[in-house]
Amino acid sequence: MGRCAGGTGKPRRIVNLETAITTSDDAWPGKAVHYRMHPCNVDCLQAAGIDCAVLANNHVLDWGRAGLADTLDALDGAQIAHAGAGPDEASAACAAVLARPGGGRVIVLAFAMPNAGTPAAWRATAGHSGVNLLDDWSAASQQRIAAQVRQLRRPGDVVVLSIHWGPNWGYHIDPAQRAFARALVEHAGIDIVHGHSSHHPLGIELHAGKPILYGCGDFINDYEGIGGYDNYRPDLALMAFVSFDGAGNADLRLVPLRRSHFRLAHAREVDMAWLQAMFEAQGSALGTRVARSGLHELRLWAA
Repeated sequence: MGRCAGGTGKPRRIVNLETAITTSDDAWPGKAVHYRMHPCNVDCLQAAGIDCAVLANNHVLDWGRAGLADTLDALDGAQIAHAGAGPDEASAACAAVLARPGGGRVIVLAFAMPNAGTPAAWRATAGHSGVNLLDDWSAASQQRIAAQVRQLRRPGDVVVLSIHWGPNWGYHIDPAQRAFARALVEHAGIDIVHGHSSHHPLGIELHAGKPILYGCGDFINDYEGIGGYDNYRPDLALMAFVSFDGAGNADLRLVPLRRSHFRLAHAREVDMAWLQAMFEAQGSALGTRVARSGLHELRLWAA
């Protein structure tokens, strides 16, 4: 899923890159699915203008630690910032820092959770590479994130927490997950919660003026033809554009897209209506409303 954050000017484009960029054949044992992208195709990310690739997920080490090293090298060579995985624990925990149009910075912290299928063995340590793993939704986890934000934040910054959490399918949001996300906004200084793992968009909350995207859905994938989940409309994707007013309250605009034959196009009228109805239904429990705000755009606000 592609999403953008920033002020005036060119927005910063952030994606969850749920694959390795590698030619490694060292498949991680015991995993049913292994994703990889050839390093020669990294220019696809450049063509899309991606500023930051989040690597904290359950597929970045599908082709072993060699595959992760290749991924980091490919992104560095393409001058694409990354967060959430690295050659050691300290590197995996490092935030990506992007210049914010109009001044200030966009700071991206990235975590993966075991409940999204991230193997415990993938945890980055002082001695080996891996992902930045967050074990649970506890107060200690909240304090860990808050401490990092306090170290990094400057006036004018926007802080994004990008987190791989929860199941692939279904609209249920665990009450503990919701409480954790709200606490991050209230007490940890998070401005945008960028959640991913679900293969389809989930309901969105605006809490204290800050967007919580519980599940952004897939942006582009190779799942066409895989049946059994049509009720979730996994062929639909979203771009989320977030901007903030002078008081720090978010304006959230959604641009729906439809995938077909590895291409993305603007969603059809019937697709727009389906997504609007879904966000209205899911938003009833999250305190949000949604309406059309343009030919290819939805706008979401707190009810």
